[in-house]
Amino acid sequence: MATQKMLKFVTVGREMPEKRDASSRAQDFGEIYREFADRKAAEQASRCSQCGVPYCQSHCPLHNNIPDWLKLTAEGRLQEAYEISQATNTFPEICGRICPQDRLCEGNCVIEQSGHGTVTIGSVEKYITDTAWEEGWVKPIRPHMERAESVGIIGAGPGGLAAADVLRRQGVQVTVYDRYDRAGGLMTYGIPGFKLEKDVVERRNTQLAEGGVNFVLNCNVGEDITFDAIRGQHDAVLIATGVYKTREIEAPGVGARGIVKALDYLTVSNRKGFGDEVAEYESGELNASGKRVVVIGGGDTAMDCVRTAIRQGALSVKCLYRRDRANMPGSQREVANAEEEGVEFVWLSAPKGFTGGVEVEGVMVQKMRLGAPDASGRQSPEVIEGADYVEPADLVVQALGFEPEDLPGLWGVPELKVTRWGTVKADFRSHETSLPGVYAAGDIVRGASLVVWAIRDGREAAEAILGYLAQTGAVAAE
Repeated sequence: MATQKMLKFVTVGREMPEKRDASSRAQDFGEIYREFADRKAAEQASRCSQCGVPYCQSHCPLHNNIPDWLKLTAEGRLQEAYEISQATNTFPEICGRICPQDRLCEGNCVIEQSGHGTVTIGSVEKYITDTAWEEGWVKPIRPHMERAESVGIIGAGPGGLAAADVLRRQGVQVTVYDRYDRAGGLMTYGIPGFKLEKDVVERRNTQLAEGGVNFVLNCNVGEDITFDAIRGQHDAVLIATGVYKTREIEAPGVGARGIVKALDYLTVSNRKGFGDEVAEYESGELNASGKRVVVIGGGDTAMDCVRTAIRQGALSVKCLYRRDRANMPGSQREVANAEEEGVEFVWLSAPKGFTGGVEVEGVMVQKMRLGAPDASGRQSPEVIEGADYVEPADLVVQALGFEPEDLPGLWGVPELKVTRWGTVKADFRSHETSLPGVYAAGDIVRGASLVVWAIRDGREAAEAILGYLAQTGAVAAE
């Protein structure tokens, strides 16, 4: 009987790829985890229990066939593992790097629940696809037949690019419009290199371009081209703009110089990483070097900001969050990485204003305690009277989340219906909006969320668009 390759979790312990030492990794923007060696990847994959009901798969937004590609990896059948992984995920090497696996697949791993430690799903996923790139298994898209229909996609983030991939594989002519000079959206300019090195994103952009996707960059819809013009040029349109409007603090002193938006701060840092000349960085406006930095927020964007500030040479970095560690929305793994690198977390603290005149000098902090649960089930923070203090700061980064821009107003299409939160109203299955032939996917529909959810939405929307094109084509042929 063949030797059993799986179910090794009873004899093999959980291991992550080697993590670079905190003192050295804090000096650069390189990824902090090294690659698995072939033997180690197969060993860790072999710990999978091959559950009859794989909770890792059901808690993955893409429903990736995780048990199968873990088994193939354990058996050394890496090309097959890549093909299985790629079948449901447009960017597995990106998800392997930035997905909060501790809240999704790994957090729901059966052997984790039994005390054996989760399978390192994300690290194996990254290893499989990085190997596929090295071996030349990742090929440009070559449709079996070119079609005349065209689709315009507004937004070159994960949702828009995932949709472009699906549509091009079916021979549809695809044009992607984006306001930035590089495709990738937040994967390019929002997520720092220590989580996602930019060549990983760029090679996907190149693959899509070589596969026939047309990119129109530095194009701001509503200014450089009208939405109606895009609709007129294409048979269908997908809105995948994401949400970029920063939630700002309404408090005394908020207009002082030195109080900045998280996305502005991260974008400048990433541009610097590309080698661009960035005036805001050189002037010190969006550069933490030698400064006392305070980041306000507790999500993944806040974690990106504090860890970026460390690498820029900040004098000190503190993160204020109004709840405690257990109730914060960001990945616990990212919090641990930040603490290792020297970030100080100030829990149960919220800003009530800022000191200084033209330049910010400090954050007025009010201490909180947790009271009754709110509508989401999390305990609501309550102010502790008389416990206020001032936290000195030279740079304050607002990382309180993002809201949608007013697309109907900016684009001059009042008939595009939105929700009371400003997100585009779209059918949750078909992703069709109130406008015929116009679809929407990703954060602009669901609000600020994860890359993996945007990928899922983009793929689903693309399938719906293919159905719409088939239907309109059939009507035209009658």
